[in-house]
Amino acid sequence: MKKSILLLLFIFITFTKAGAQTESKIPYGNNPEAGHYKEVNGIKIYYEVYGSGKPLVLLHGNGGSIKGHTNRIEYFKNQYQVIAIDSRAHGKSTDTSNKQLTYTQMAEDVNVLLDSLQIKNAYIWGQSDGGILGLLLAINHPDKTDKVAVFGANLYPGKKAIFTEIDDVVKKTLKETKDAHTKNLYTLLDKQPNITDKDLQKIKCPVLIMSGDRDAIRLEHSLEIFYNIPNSNFFVMPGATHFGSYEKPDLFNLVLSSFFNDPFKKTSTVDLFTGKK
Repeated sequence: MKKSILLLLFIFITFTKAGAQTESKIPYGNNPEAGHYKEVNGIKIYYEVYGSGKPLVLLHGNGGSIKGHTNRIEYFKNQYQVIAIDSRAHGKSTDTSNKQLTYTQMAEDVNVLLDSLQIKNAYIWGQSDGGILGLLLAINHPDKTDKVAVFGANLYPGKKAIFTEIDDVVKKTLKETKDAHTKNLYTLLDKQPNITDKDLQKIKCPVLIMSGDRDAIRLEHSLEIFYNIPNSNFFVMPGATHFGSYEKPDLFNLVLSSFFNDPFKKTSTVDLFTGKK
């Protein structure tokens, strides 16, 4: 079986299992009681809202949807007003333009949606591509971001950020696929994002950089993100892949809850030894 097909199957199986990790009668991702459409930037964005309190926005990865957030929604809806969003051309959100997807446009969609809901200073969590959107929101729309947590995000495409074997599969899929939607999604992975260290240095809110120790993103690349955001923490999940938030949901929920609920700290060991703190 071709590597590209194996990758697609792996992603599909992972997200399917993620949606089934928590037994629930609620059809997350297709729930008429919580689901809404909003006209945003010429498309219809689908989103679902659960709970009350501080807004927590959930952003999925490439090819994903709200359904993959089942475990997170179940856990966090008792603490926050959870707003789960299907990105443009994902899930139930539409995009009839046939234009190439861009992370900048997708982040703008989230920004406009939050404006329409009169939401500012939200907590943001993003998986993979959703993490990229979270970083872009923090860079370009700081009024929307109180705290941002990202798992497996990258600043730029290619082998310096992503392991060679995975980058090769992305390029191979682009050469082989005849499906327009798949081509659009994989072109997004192959050509974007284009976030600079200077862009990261503009971020003022606290950011939690999360990674699996066996992630698709090189650990040194995640460290680059961490080192360039002034107010950031870094968490590496042991024994975890790019999908660590699904593989170890209890650990993930514990770490994310601590980041959102506890006062942000960045005191270093150097600070302690030199008496600066």
